[in-house]
Amino acid sequence: MNKIKIIRHYPYQIHYQKNSNVPKRWLLLHGFMGSWHDFDDIITQLPGEVLALNLLGFGNQAPTIDDCQRFTMSEQVKDLTMILDKYQWSQVTILGYSMGGRLALGFALTHPQRVSQLLLESTTAGIDSVTARQQRKQADLTKAISLLDNFEAFVLRWEKLPLFKTQQDMPLESKQKMRRQRMAQNPKNVAQALIYMGTGSQPNYWPYLDKVDFPTTIIVGEHDQKFNLIGDKMMALIPQAKKIVIAGAGHNVHFEQPKAFIEAMQYV
Repeated sequence: MNKIKIIRHYPYQIHYQKNSNVPKRWLLLHGFMGSWHDFDDIITQLPGEVLALNLLGFGNQAPTIDDCQRFTMSEQVKDLTMILDKYQWSQVTILGYSMGGRLALGFALTHPQRVSQLLLESTTAGIDSVTARQQRKQADLTKAISLLDNFEAFVLRWEKLPLFKTQQDMPLESKQKMRRQRMAQNPKNVAQALIYMGTGSQPNYWPYLDKVDFPTTIIVGEHDQKFNLIGDKMMALIPQAKKIVIAGAGHNVHFEQPKAFIEAMQYV
């Protein structure tokens, strides 16, 4: 069931479905240039109830957001809280992928009482070096300016990043679906998300990972060397963390290996 929920004047597109009577509630948060459809291959397989939404500014019908501060981590955490309140969900299992994982972690640290379990797929806790953080912030600003100049060229460059190399081996239909989703985004919103929600702009959560006191699963693809190392570092700092490595996958694990991803959900 798809609905639009107005949260602080923004029309969030939200998908809800109940798969079983298992007492579990899932909140799914997609990655950069994604939508709730990122989870099409797994959403029906999760036990209990599921909420998947288009994050602020993303999706093929997203209106342009003029208040750029809405893209900041703290403001998006506020929106998530209000969405859960709308559904009267007091506690959730959050699955966040990449950018959505950073938001999931931000929500979990802000409202730990509302999280029963945290699943972080191919994500990070931020950048702990001040210098590196500033460099990343500048790099994201440069990318934002570039994408506003030529969005199609930006998307094509994005697809060729080493991070997504393994996706080149996927069926043509899957690759085309992903490209259509990226091309359907609102370029101005994408640029603002890069600037205000990028890894260089978000808070540095590394010093606070020992405060995550609920079961946490870090999910990475076998071929994603960068996020394997980040995942190891996060696992060492989060008290109840474990790590699952999915064979044959790169950065976007649930997209590249959906069956293996669902099988892994049995162990969380």
